[in-house]
Amino acid sequence: MTANIAPLRAGQRMVVLVVAFAGLVGAGFQLGLMPLTALSATRSLLGGTVAPGLAGDWFARYTAALMLGAAVGGIWFGWLGDRIGRARATGVSILCYSIFGGAGMFAASQEQLLVLRLLAGLGVGGMWPNGVALVSECWAGATRPMVAGVIGTGLNIGILCVSQLGRLRPVTPESWRWLVAVGFCSAAVGLVALFFLPESPKWLASRGSAAAKPATPLRELFRPPLRRTTLVGIALGAIPLIGAWAASKWMIPWADTVGGAAHPGLKAATQGWWAAGAIVGSFFGSHLAHLLGRRVAYFVISLGALVLTCGIFVGSQPLAVTFLPLVFAQGLVSTLYFGWLPLCLPELFPTRVRATGTGIAYNSGRFVSAAGALGAGALMAWSGGDYARVGVISGMVYALGLVVIWFAPDTSRQSLDS
Repeated sequence: MTANIAPLRAGQRMVVLVVAFAGLVGAGFQLGLMPLTALSATRSLLGGTVAPGLAGDWFARYTAALMLGAAVGGIWFGWLGDRIGRARATGVSILCYSIFGGAGMFAASQEQLLVLRLLAGLGVGGMWPNGVALVSECWAGATRPMVAGVIGTGLNIGILCVSQLGRLRPVTPESWRWLVAVGFCSAAVGLVALFFLPESPKWLASRGSAAAKPATPLRELFRPPLRRTTLVGIALGAIPLIGAWAASKWMIPWADTVGGAAHPGLKAATQGWWAAGAIVGSFFGSHLAHLLGRRVAYFVISLGALVLTCGIFVGSQPLAVTFLPLVFAQGLVSTLYFGWLPLCLPELFPTRVRATGTGIAYNSGRFVSAAGALGAGALMAWSGGDYARVGVISGMVYALGLVVIWFAPDTSRQSLDS
């Protein structure tokens, strides 16, 4: 380091971890909102009976809008975190998704709700790179796999919260706005982050040296020697995101369509079982990377996600006794990635461009996710509402992870001191 900045005290590090975790829980709430409410919102805003193909198409549009917003927000807010600090950028990100996400309760049309999902996505995307960079830089050494696991669970605990609220009070075309309004609550965390969250000592130290600050972080990331690392990082972040939104999330509207009025709680139960498995998986993904090494762990996760995702759509269906246990297993295995990513992506980039680099690596995949979701929506319309067929085709994306990981550097023994 080029400046003598005192490390954070234990209590300050704990505040960083708790606030970043709470911010990711709020972001996860926004991610889990539309899979649970999209069909009800579509029926409410369009009125009358909605064909499964049309409902699936609107779900794809909501997903694409959120992913597109998150992609742009992750890159822009990541850059902002390298410019003004991780803590302040975290606060702005949380306020962004809380305000625009909660405002969806006032939507009077599908198009209005679509725009608000896009704007909420900006904050959702910005939360991840800044929260992860801040926690990674404030917690060092042997504690990093543990805190990366905790951070990895944040998004999925938010998704679980949505599902449990949906089970307590069923989400219907007549009653869905209340759940959207709950998103406003995260604004309190955003204010705490904006005004009280300690800043990363590593970022403060790097700011003190003109030589350590690139004039344009994006330019540095896309030219040697970091260009190849950035491109590989984008691929590693894209595969789990595409899999989650172009494959895994289709299980919930599939359950809603098959369950219908006779099983109104099935969609919430499906999301709950998936999120419960995801919490376990996203916590232990970092530990798996620490145990097996970064590359072997990613390969094993990709293989398991491929088999389970395609298997659930081919070998089960929402009313079968095997369905919910398989949903749990798929959620666990496919989200091991999200414990792997907060541990390993920051290791790819130096401090001066870490938030920007992790933001690009993680969120660029959302551009592809948005296109994948729209493509899955087109597949849904083409297949006449056959969720199983769309799920299998989309799930094949995990096969790419079996190959891409071997182009990545092995950072198992690398520190974050640079």
